Amino acid sequence: MSRQGEPERPAATGITNSLPGHVEGQLVQAGIVHGGITFNYHEGQGARPGRRPDQVPRPPRGFVNRQRVLAELDDLLGYGDAAGCRIGVFSGLPGIGKTAVVCQWAHNNQRRFPGGQIFVDFAGLRSGAGGDVSEALAVCLRALGVRDQYLPASLADRAALYRDLSAEQRMLVVLDDVTRPAQVNTLLPQGAGSAVLATSTWRLGELVLDGAVLLQLDVLDADSALELLSALCGRQRIADEPEAAERLVELCGGLPVALRICGARLLIHRRLTIGSLVAELSDEQSRLSRIAVSSAHEERTVSAALELAYRDLPEAAARMYRVLGHVPGLSFDTAVAAVAAGMRSTAEAQEALDVLEASSLLSVTDDRRYALHGLVRLHARDTACALDPPGTERETVGRITGHYLVLTGSADRAVRADRLRIAELLGPAGGAADLAAASGPFAAATDPGADAISWLEAERTNILAVLRAASGFALHRPVWQLAEAFTVLFFHHRHLADWRESLELGAEAARLDGNAAAEARLRSLLSRPLLDLRQDARAKAELDIAEQLAVESGHVVLQASVQEFLGRYWDLHDRARAVDAYRTSLALNIEAEEERGEALARYFLGCAQSAAGEHATALIALDRARETFLALGDERMAARALADTGRALVRSGDLAEAAVALSRAADDLHRGGASHYEAQALEDLADLLDDPVEIRRCLRRALTIYEEGGSPRAAEVLARLTAG
Repeated sequence: MSRQGEPERPAATGITNSLPGHVEGQLVQAGIVHGGITFNYHEGQGARPGRRPDQVPRPPRGFVNRQRVLAELDDLLGYGDAAGCRIGVFSGLPGIGKTAVVCQWAHNNQRRFPGGQIFVDFAGLRSGAGGDVSEALAVCLRALGVRDQYLPASLADRAALYRDLSAEQRMLVVLDDVTRPAQVNTLLPQGAGSAVLATSTWRLGELVLDGAVLLQLDVLDADSALELLSALCGRQRIADEPEAAERLVELCGGLPVALRICGARLLIHRRLTIGSLVAELSDEQSRLSRIAVSSAHEERTVSAALELAYRDLPEAAARMYRVLGHVPGLSFDTAVAAVAAGMRSTAEAQEALDVLEASSLLSVTDDRRYALHGLVRLHARDTACALDPPGTERETVGRITGHYLVLTGSADRAVRADRLRIAELLGPAGGAADLAAASGPFAAATDPGADAISWLEAERTNILAVLRAASGFALHRPVWQLAEAFTVLFFHHRHLADWRESLELGAEAARLDGNAAAEARLRSLLSRPLLDLRQDARAKAELDIAEQLAVESGHVVLQASVQEFLGRYWDLHDRARAVDAYRTSLALNIEAEEERGEALARYFLGCAQSAAGEHATALIALDRARETFLALGDERMAARALADTGRALVRSGDLAEAAVALSRAADDLHRGGASHYEAQALEDLADLLDDPVEIRRCLRRALTIYEEGGSPRAAEVLARLTAG
């Protein structure tokens, strides 16, 4: 029916619908239209013209100048590549500043990416939508102008659309806190010259197959950490307390998140001094809980960041992580980790360590050992204390102490098998000790003695840490046994403070264990570092106790040894009494048919006789002692006897022969690794030389040795060099 007043139109027949050419955008084709018509249409799914996303957050306040890392990113990403998209994946500890670095680089390089910069926060996606790749693609598509109603439903369709829309763009995509390789390789833009920067606590090594370059971010060095603190709480506060600020950096381990939290505390609480904060954090038991800052809405802590990383670990790696929180020392190898965890196989331990390394919770040191950041170790320990049964830490320390006891005892014997020992380490007790013995680094060495000393030197701080921890858990017997074996290192390398502490721990452990012979041995040994540190009165007190205990023990060779150490004390105070002590030692060793002990007593007796002016008698005694040492294969003591022969020749007036003897002795002592005695020989040799160049060479070498060992002699040699 037609409208009133309008002629009726015939029905449309034979209508054709053709559209020549190419049409873009919305299109309506209609035949006969009656009445007023309104057309509604939506903008298409493609990117809006001129759309340039700029989503990467600005770097945080106080960003410190990581020039090396930023330059590395310049080389990797800055200039683009027509062949494809460049990929950099930053890994590192939670809170180490990965996001700050990539945001800083993105901010510095906005002009290099005319297609814009997209930022995807996978941590946020995980908290709200499971963190899946599909939702991340939706974030990228929205950034490119696609409205929600046009987002494809399937992952495959979203990925295809993303590739299509990014194909004409040179853009940077920053993917923060990724956990899986698919979260990176699915979001690679297609445009030539584009780049992707991803951050993760996980190393994600599989991405190398996609052309990614793996980048590791380390903690801040001391200067950069101080710069960060200055930026946060003001340079004047750092200048007012420079030593406390340096200690604060040390306690935070250079970890940016810890430094930022401490800086925030100092900024919020203006009456809180850096020194007061350092005092709070000095207690290791509560340090981690005190690195925190609270507001009305949230609390920021280092523990929270580490807890997120811990929760992502598989069960075996999580257990290993907790165990490592109880390992004394700064570093450890796979064998120590296996023993600590009670595993019989290093392969099982290695799997867990590999996961921890990949998660950035564990780092590899330059010598291919493992280490936990100080705050990570505290978190691992706290987590273990919260989740593991009571007594777990004591059991762990006990296993590790046994491991080091076997290896240190083996090292002691590799250096000198015939040395006096109270401990009878008859061999591994099975289980973890078998593993320790099998992994000994000097078991099949061509020069086991030298390798043993090298191993002991490398493990020195760890063995001392084990002694401290085992002492704290009252593991008395293994403590004194380990201290006795450990002392062989210090006969060669004079680390006086460490030697003293280890023997103090050992002597007290022997006392508590009720072993008089062991206590006498360790107290007499303790007199040596005390004398070198010029604590003569205390050395004499230790020797008096040792002498009494040695007699009570009935151990003749031990009594002879204590008399020898007494002679060393009397050498400094009463030469006649020194000669008497050495003669007593010689007689006891002859009685016990202890050949090496007899040679030692004869050697020290010769030294005392020379000092008393009996040069001819002294030279005979020294020569006889040296012959015995050589026959026993003790080249170190033979070299010492030769050096003292040189000193006796000096006193007798034969300076030319003395110089020859001292020079040969210094060389022999150097080859034998007896650096302390090498330094003494070089000092005496310098007194006999005429060439100023050679004199300075000898003294500089002696100074280096004394400084490394912490000897008071260093100051005297330095003064001599300065004066000359």
